[in-house]
Amino acid sequence: MTTVPRLVEGAQRPRRRKNAAGGKRLVPYLFIAPFLVLFAVFLVTPIFVALWNSLFSAQSLGLGFGGVQTVFVGLDNFIRAFVDSDFIASFGRVLLYGLVQVPVMMIFATALAMLFDSALVRGKRFFQFAVFLPYAIPGVIAALLWGFLYQPAVSPLLQGLQNLGISPDLLAPGTVLWSITNVSIWSYTGINMIILFSALQAIPREMFEAARLDGAGELRIAISIKLPMIAPAVMLTILSSIIGTLQLFNEPQVLKSVTSSISSDYTPNMAIYAASTLGKDSHLGSAMAIILGVVTLLISVVLLKSRSDSKEGVGD
Repeated sequence: MTTVPRLVEGAQRPRRRKNAAGGKRLVPYLFIAPFLVLFAVFLVTPIFVALWNSLFSAQSLGLGFGGVQTVFVGLDNFIRAFVDSDFIASFGRVLLYGLVQVPVMMIFATALAMLFDSALVRGKRFFQFAVFLPYAIPGVIAALLWGFLYQPAVSPLLQGLQNLGISPDLLAPGTVLWSITNVSIWSYTGINMIILFSALQAIPREMFEAARLDGAGELRIAISIKLPMIAPAVMLTILSSIIGTLQLFNEPQVLKSVTSSISSDYTPNMAIYAASTLGKDSHLGSAMAIILGVVTLLISVVLLKSRSDSKEGVGD
C-alpha cells in the first residue's frame, strides 16, 4: 500500500527540479524587463514615430481656407533638410566646437583625475567636490550665469579687464562659439574626472609600488601605467562627449536671448526645434532629427571601430 505513493513521488521529483531550473533562468530577464520596456517606449518607439512622420507633409487645401491634410511625400523632407544651407552649416559649427571642447575637457579631466589619484594633493575630497560641483548645476542655470559674466555692462570680470585697457567682446559672432565652449568645459569636466578617477581607483596599488621600486617617478607611472589601464574609461568619456557635442542645445539657446550672434538654427538641435515649433513643420523637424541621429551613429561607430583596430594592432 505504501510502495505506490513513493514511486509516484519519486517520478515527480525530476519534473519539479526542471521547473525550478527554468524559473531560475527567467530571473535575469525579469530584472532587466523594466529597462527594456522603458527603452522601447522612450527611445525605440520615438525613432520609428519620427521616421514615419518624416515621410509625410502637411499641405493646405483651398488656398488655406479648406483646412490642412497630411500627404505622403517620401524623401522630400530629407531633401529639404539637405539643401538647407543653415542646417548644414550648423553641423560645421558643432564639429568645430567639438574639435576644441572635447580635447581640452579630456585633458583637464584626465590631469585632475591623475592628480587626485596621486599623493601630491591634500584635501582631495574638497577639491573633488569643487571640480564636480559645476556638473550639478543645470545647464540652463550655468548658461545664465556665464551669460551674465559675458555682458560688459554687468560683468565684474569684463569691467576689470576694461580698467586695464582690454575690451573683449565675448558675444561677438567670431567669439560666441568659444564662449559656449567655455561653458561646456566648465560644466562637464567634473563628471568626466569622476569617471576617470573611479577607473584609476580600480587599478591594483601593487603595480605602482613595483614601478616605484624600479625607479619610476610619478609622471612615468601616470603615462606608462595609469593612462593605458584606464583607456576604456577614456574612450567612454570621449564617446559620450562627442554625442553631447552633436546634441548641443541648452547653452546657445539660453545665450541667444542676450546676443544676436546666435541664430535660431545655430546648432542642429536648435534647427530641429525651430523647424518644429517656430516653423510649425514637425515633418521637416522629424527628418532633421533622423539625419542628426544617423550622423551621431556613424561617428560613434567610426570611433569605436578605430579603437578596436588600434587594439588589434597592439595585440599583433
